[in-house]
Amino acid sequence: MEQWYKVAESRAELFQQHPAALQVKGKHLCIAVHNDVLFAFNDKCPHAGGKLSAGYVDALGNIVCPLHRYKFTMKNGYNCSGEGYFLKTYPIKEDDGIWVQV
Repeated sequence: MEQWYKVAESRAELFQQHPAALQVKGKHLCIAVHNDVLFAFNDKCPHAGGKLSAGYVDALGNIVCPLHRYKFTMKNGYNCSGEGYFLKTYPIKEDDGIWVQV
């Protein structure tokens, strides 16, 4: 059963690095922001296992893996270049803190 978990009190607490890496219920997640919108997804690149939290968000709002520069749309997890890799995404919300549904 999926539940909401509070992962931070504020963006300032969460983003000591950007993107941010964290662990929720045994899952390694990455949280990033683009155009003031938060996104949560697996921290492990489905292509070769790189840590996406060590990558960056490009100008179009894609998370870029530091190993081979594979890009994924943070909104839905689709690989931008069509190789068929898919990044697991998670619902995220911000009200009295930052919450992720796992």
